[in-house]
This record gives sequence, C-alpha cells and structure tokens, in this order.
Amino acid sequence: MKNKIMEDIKVAMRNKDKERLAVLRGVKGAIQMKELDLKKELDEDEVTAIISKEIKSRNESISEFKKGNREDLIEKTQSEIKILNEYMPELMSEEEISSIVDEAFKNLNPTMKDMGKVMGYVTPKVKGKADMALVSKVVKDKLSQI
Repeated sequence: MKNKIMEDIKVAMRNKDKERLAVLRGVKGAIQMKELDLKKELDEDEVTAIISKEIKSRNESISEFKKGNREDLIEKTQSEIKILNEYMPELMSEEEISSIVDEAFKNLNPTMKDMGKVMGYVTPKVKGKADMALVSKVVKDKLSQI
C-alpha cells in the first residue's frame, strides 16, 4: 500500500491535483514518522491503521466545523476523507462483526460487566477491517441481552 501511495503522489504531482497531493503527502509523512518511532518498516495493517487514524481525525474535525457553521471546511474535509477511503480495505458488515462477537461470547461466556474482555477478544480480529464504533455498538447490544 505504501508503494501505491508513493505512485499516487507522483500522479497527483503530474496532474497538478493539489488537494490529493496534500492529503497523500500527509499520510506519507505520518507513515514515515511511525517508521522512525518504531525503527522498522510498517506492514499493511499498520499503514491501514495510520490511514484509519487520519480519517477519524478528520471526522472529529467535521463535527467541530459543524458547531462553527463552517460549510467550506466541512466540504474540504469530506473531500479529504473520500481520498483517504480509497486506500482503506472494504469494511466488514454488521453481520460479519456480529458473527465474530458471537464467537467471542461462546468462548468467553461474558457477564454484563465484561465489555472490556469481549472487546479485547474481538478487536484483534477486526482492527482495520471494521468501524470500531459499530463493533462497540454490537458488543453493547449483545451484552444488554444477557
């Protein structure tokens, strides 16, 4: 994925696509910083996690822009999210998440207070492949049915 980002930076430069270029350079910088911190080259899952973090950050910005009634910034940020989503794997459906949560319930036999235990079991299986807010919602729903 890193190679694809590097190639797309070159294409954006040739096409003079300033917005795409800025977003991709930001991601490239975040990847390089993480590699320097860890002193190793990142794998696909780690790169996906960085892109996911960038998307989450922009979603938080949008909620702040809405409070400030800044439509111009909302549109720009949504456009950046659209670019970043091109590099994300397809997210798991609620049904797929639900089946993994069911598996966790069979193995852990949780009580109402075991949200952390269930999330600890489920998270490694869905990280980077699912919206964690949706995962949390599914777990809470199933725990409330106990």
